[in-house]
Amino acid sequence: MDPAPRPGAHKVVVLALDGVYPFELGIPHRVLGSADGRYEVLSASVDGRPVRTDADLTVTPGHGPEVLAEADTVIIPPYGISPASAAAPDPQALAALSRVRPGTRLVSICTGAFLLAAAGLLDGRRATTHWELTDIFQELFPRVELDVGVLFVDHGDVLTSAGAASGVDICLHLVRQDHGSEVANQVARRCVVPPYRDGGQAQYIERPLPPASETGTGPTRDWALQRLELPLPLEELAAHAAMSTRTFSRRFRQETGLSPGRWLTQQRLRRARHLLESSDLPVERVAHEVGFATATSLRRHLAAETGVAPSAYRRTFRVSDDPAAGDVREASGPGR
Repeated sequence: MDPAPRPGAHKVVVLALDGVYPFELGIPHRVLGSADGRYEVLSASVDGRPVRTDADLTVTPGHGPEVLAEADTVIIPPYGISPASAAAPDPQALAALSRVRPGTRLVSICTGAFLLAAAGLLDGRRATTHWELTDIFQELFPRVELDVGVLFVDHGDVLTSAGAASGVDICLHLVRQDHGSEVANQVARRCVVPPYRDGGQAQYIERPLPPASETGTGPTRDWALQRLELPLPLEELAAHAAMSTRTFSRRFRQETGLSPGRWLTQQRLRRARHLLESSDLPVERVAHEVGFATATSLRRHLAAETGVAPSAYRRTFRVSDDPAAGDVREASGPGR
């Protein structure tokens, strides 16, 4: 059992909106509540009534919106949105947010950033949300500098985080900022999560290949994908397509949105990520198999795209053949 809040504990209010995601709703209670009573974590709804979740259950927060005026930190977990609801958020949600005292720290997880943006609290600032929502967010809130390559953005008074498990990352970050790394590491061990994740959400973004056509540069792209381990200079690609290099480059960009060189790098990285996930090949061999001249080149390109080194990427995504793998080594206490 987690201890009761200490006298004068930092008061955190988690505002549950209609359609809230149950997993993320519980993250602040689980993480901050594991900090030996340093936080008092309360939940609230916009009207004091039960809240429908995006699952087949309803939750009843312990408080109404009035408790927001007492908060030191307010956390907005994600909730289901549509283009219409994102453009016109619940007036009760905006009214509840207006109860927050000046100087209160505001934190969003995933789609919670939409409410902060709708309230004008992210204008002119860098922020993040789930990478799948990039287009709709940028369309609705052009004054926000959206960065979908990171797990969270911290401005001190306002923090935004990416999807799902990034709620754990940002709550651990709050503990680290408030009480130091030693306490944050203790909390991480109790919750059986890494105290800090390398990289950002870029490493989780799927980048599907554009469909190849039977005309233009499509056949050459298919041909190149079967020969990624080779140098494949522009002249060779253009010759395969029976075009001049200038025409080929122009047509290629029209069809893919990328230069031939950039496209090849992306496909090599895509193949490298697959090999890191599914094989035990050394990094040097992976680099050779996908056409990078050296392991150093692979490391540089992978770090630029995902924010992590090949070894860290492999640790995160390695597919294990042993279903019993993944034993917990540092759990502490029942239910941890």
